[in-house]
Amino acid sequence: MFPVEISGVSPLPDQTIRVTSLDNSRQGRWHVPEETPVAFVYGGRNYAVMLASPADMVDFALGFSLSEQIIRQPAEIEHLQIKYRQAGIELFFQIAPDRVTRLDVQMRRRNLVGTAGCGICGLDNANQILAPLKPVADAPISISKAALEAAMQDFAASQPLNLRTKSVHGAAWVRNDGQIQQVREDVGRHNALDKLIGAMVFERLDPTNGFVLMSSRCSFEIIDKAARAKIPAILSLSGPTNLALNKARQANIAIYARDKTGGVKQME
Repeated sequence: MFPVEISGVSPLPDQTIRVTSLDNSRQGRWHVPEETPVAFVYGGRNYAVMLASPADMVDFALGFSLSEQIIRQPAEIEHLQIKYRQAGIELFFQIAPDRVTRLDVQMRRRNLVGTAGCGICGLDNANQILAPLKPVADAPISISKAALEAAMQDFAASQPLNLRTKSVHGAAWVRNDGQIQQVREDVGRHNALDKLIGAMVFERLDPTNGFVLMSSRCSFEIIDKAARAKIPAILSLSGPTNLALNKARQANIAIYARDKTGGVKQME
């Protein structure tokens, strides 16, 4: 889709450490996930540093660039260079000249540092958090109970990193019949969604023909990213925030959440 140049060696997504019980009676091994600084540099301009799992970097590069509206389409990335360094990962983008101009006008050469749980990455002020979203559909769509439950049942087995570490987030693209088509994982929930969006674009998956399943709560930035990717429905394994619901209503995004009994409720 666009040329990618890679230098260095990617870190492993997790490491094994030794653990000991508090009474020293038992020892074992745990898998712990890596959390790596990832710098996004567009046309020589430092835009953001995210803490993320060091996997699926090309998907992350594309999904983040689309979600942050740095670009409108993949063709506006002219070249991507990925540098794996001891201190972290650097993503150097060459983007279309008009997008560089827009970046200069709106972002003013910022260097933003976000944490894995950060919800305001790429935003200059609180007003942008509340900016209205364009509807992705004429009305919220309906997903069958059987499809939602099937996706939840298959989700855990589709997350190999979380099966080992029990401590990362997952984002899955699910067809309307409940079949999981693609999954991405990350220490940050919104990073996982960015990676999924990038993978969906690469694989030309139709965002209107299914829903996203998130292992985390559904917060406002999840809605923002879904709306920009024209995703019409989200199922989260934890409940949404009120701000997320308000933004979902603006975008006509259907929100489903797992309840305390393991069933599913639609949020209105």
